[in-house]
Amino acid sequence: MLGGAAERPNRTDEGEPSHDHRAGATSRPVLMEPELIEITATVPHEPAAVWTIVGSPHLYPRFVRGITSCEPVSEATGRGARYRFRAGGAGEAEIFVHRRDEHLAWSSVEGTPHRMSVVLRPVPDGCAITVLLTLLDGRSPAVPRVRQRILDAIAAISDHLGGVPAADPLPPRPSKREFARILVKAGVLTPAQPAGLLRQLRSVSRWGSTLAGGYEAVARRAPESLALCDERSERTFGELDERTTRLAAVLKRYDVTEGSRVLLMCRNHNAMVEAMIACSKLGADVALMNTGLALGQAAEFTLRHGSQLVLADAEFAGLRGRLPSEIPQLWTWPPGNGWHGSTIEELIEAEPLARIAPPTKPGRLVVLTSGTSGPPKGARRPTPNNVADAAAVLSEIPLRAGEPILVAAPLFHTWGLAALQLAMALRAGLVLPRRFDPEATLAMIERQRCTALFAVPTMLRRLLDLPEKTRARYDLSSLRVVASSGAGLPGRLGEEFMDAFGDILYNLYGSTEVSWAAIAGPRDLRAARGTAGRPPIGTAIRVLDRAGEPVPPGATGRLYVGNRLLFDGYTDGEQLDVRDGLMDTGDRGYVDANGLLFVQGREDEMIVSGGENVAPAPVEEVLLTLPEVREAAVVGVRDAKYGQRLAAYLVLMPGAQLDADTVRSHVRERLARFAVPRDVVFVEELPRNATGKVVKRALRRNYRW
Repeated sequence: MLGGAAERPNRTDEGEPSHDHRAGATSRPVLMEPELIEITATVPHEPAAVWTIVGSPHLYPRFVRGITSCEPVSEATGRGARYRFRAGGAGEAEIFVHRRDEHLAWSSVEGTPHRMSVVLRPVPDGCAITVLLTLLDGRSPAVPRVRQRILDAIAAISDHLGGVPAADPLPPRPSKREFARILVKAGVLTPAQPAGLLRQLRSVSRWGSTLAGGYEAVARRAPESLALCDERSERTFGELDERTTRLAAVLKRYDVTEGSRVLLMCRNHNAMVEAMIACSKLGADVALMNTGLALGQAAEFTLRHGSQLVLADAEFAGLRGRLPSEIPQLWTWPPGNGWHGSTIEELIEAEPLARIAPPTKPGRLVVLTSGTSGPPKGARRPTPNNVADAAAVLSEIPLRAGEPILVAAPLFHTWGLAALQLAMALRAGLVLPRRFDPEATLAMIERQRCTALFAVPTMLRRLLDLPEKTRARYDLSSLRVVASSGAGLPGRLGEEFMDAFGDILYNLYGSTEVSWAAIAGPRDLRAARGTAGRPPIGTAIRVLDRAGEPVPPGATGRLYVGNRLLFDGYTDGEQLDVRDGLMDTGDRGYVDANGLLFVQGREDEMIVSGGENVAPAPVEEVLLTLPEVREAAVVGVRDAKYGQRLAAYLVLMPGAQLDADTVRSHVRERLARFAVPRDVVFVEELPRNATGKVVKRALRRNYRW
């Protein structure tokens, strides 16, 4: 709140916002060459409190619209440091502290020429803030907008310091026509007048969006089009419909019916998709087992899930010996040519085609959580309402109907499963490498003319690690979209990937429980390193404090998400907190002044050291700015004096050398003293799960106290 009386700026006769005179704020442009903008505002806070933000340029994006990043580059000559900032375009500025808690000066050295001075002085009502901005290239038509952004930033800083909750209205519910327009653009629906579009949506709704209904409908529309392709075979949509009907009949002989529970432990291949669709035709529940689990863990979950049948690749044959003999097991992928066993391929070929009556109730898909912070749990995925549910992702990621998609992300993971469901809505063929190999992936993209790749960040890193001459061998001109999820894009990975492959990268932030929350496109990833993006259509995000109230502008809190596909709970009956239709993600983060979301890690990963809360993510991002560092993970370890201290685990670039003191100095120059890792450990690799997430509990468990 400015000046105690006015909560928000009023409007002037010219239509430009201006602060109420009762707030002690004035705004007057000085028309000269070069042009000077002078703004003075009073806030009800001590200068020292205001300085905690004004004197910390890396915090500016949280409060100033238009500045999307401000990162320290190096120490400048004299009394300041050089920062690289983005405000529309990239630039660099030297920032000098003339008098701590009083006066700071900003002078651009690259990009749009300008100078800025911020002066704080105590007044009876708190602190008077004077901002002088000199535009060295003369008068700009953007001056009114710049002036208002400065006023808004001062108001946001005041509200932040005063604990005033951010204005946080939920977005309006999108209309069916809005969804229809997105689906028409993607080619899911054909162009028509508004009434015709609504009829198409209702028609799609009648057959539903289960895997069984969706793929049957596509088979009717495009029976000869490619549906599935792996290293062993290709299937058209017509063939896929027939084969899954035969497989459903086979499964019925194993007493799989509506409501039965089947466990699937497979890598990506055609038979895995066929098994999922066949179970859907019977109304059976399917649990997708993470192939990275130990067999003991897999067996324990199989029993806890109450599975009546196991469908697994033959490499997981050891699972059979850990299960009761009355639970049958069928093989989805034999280990090699000449191997004999009861495979579903043989059973499908021997089964006559007969009609399968649809179930009265759709089966559920159960996906295991990542298990990075504890044992994996089964999460029941909701059944999509109709293809309109795909509109949220399609509104931000430009996938197109009928174009082949290579899915390198595991199908047992929420991201891989999302690719399968999107491909169904798009009538797109799925290209499925059983194991990820970076060069083989490029070869498959070239051979199948794939327009999209679904991957996780560690796969992007491995693609980048290929020699440039190796990447150049393959024609990737068809590739328009690389969609990444499953973990954040660490450090400069996003920018480096786009520098090598073009601005075709999209990163989705979500979880097993909330499906999707935000999507960052190429422009966002270029503008603000580390951002999770913005919520797509039909999605709401709120940042709440421990009492469940909205946090002040720029503050970090717990992330709550609402959309059309929140999960239906864990298989053990546990539920997550839901407030006003928004579900708790368990993550912490903040939304900056530009509406961009930044995720700072799990709530249960927060490190409390000497009474200070430290989120690992900002420390990891600073560590990744060291050119010698390839990967970084920060955890809290026990400390007799402070309760916990920070331990940083670093993987270095090939041939690089670095010492712990240099690491600590680098962090100390950029973050608060309590965020500096006391321990620095150099390792060959970080422990990761099957989807590429760092398993931090393994780091804590293996730490030598």
